[in-house]
Amino acid sequence: MRSGNPALKESTFLDLASGTVVRNPGDAMTLNGTVNKTGVLLLLCVITAAFAWNQVEFTLDGPVGAAPYMWGGAIGGLVLALITVFKKEWSPVTAPLYAIVEGFFLGAISAMYNHLYEGIVMQAVLLTFGTLFALLFAYRSGLIKATENFKLGIVAATGGIFLVYMASMVLGMFGIQIPLIHESGIIGIGFSLFVVVIAALNLVLDFDFIETGVEHGAPKYMEWYGAFGLLVTLVWLYIEFLRLLSKLQSRN
Repeated sequence: MRSGNPALKESTFLDLASGTVVRNPGDAMTLNGTVNKTGVLLLLCVITAAFAWNQVEFTLDGPVGAAPYMWGGAIGGLVLALITVFKKEWSPVTAPLYAIVEGFFLGAISAMYNHLYEGIVMQAVLLTFGTLFALLFAYRSGLIKATENFKLGIVAATGGIFLVYMASMVLGMFGIQIPLIHESGIIGIGFSLFVVVIAALNLVLDFDFIETGVEHGAPKYMEWYGAFGLLVTLVWLYIEFLRLLSKLQSRN
């Protein structure tokens, strides 16, 4: 049950309070229920993203109206994500709120990327959902198996990426930039490709996590939690596709 996604970690089912694993099938987590709730979260995210996109205007002095949605969405999304992780039973409420707030962030940042590189957002969206369905097919058909060694490797790589991003953010506060990885050179593109692959493979771990929850008879609210965790990975993958495509287009 290990996942590189911090929302879907190894101990999620183990740390549920005693007695929360249900016996009545009608009160248990199901695969169809999780899929349906994932669709609801994606719809909420798209609606608010479209709204935020339309609020951003571009002038000779730069974008206008993007900052409140970007910062509000990023901070609000982080707070709601943390609440959801630590209070899983609240996920029927906090997961939709996270999707709504995260949509504001995605809409604003997507508008800015699309202004710089026209058409990049549609490309990133198609790549994100293409990757989702391709890996879902590979997982369901048995082409990719979430073995213990596979999980350990993805978790380790995800942790390494997280540390690099944290170091980059902290050093950036002091005006120090980690060389090459954020640039459009060969190393920068290679780094983005690596991150995209790891983000994509986290989807396999998320599928395995959700399937495990269904098999263990997890409580019904875990459908919302599983959908939330999958959305977290999809948001990460989409952002990384935007970064990779922007590096590729900036070389032209």
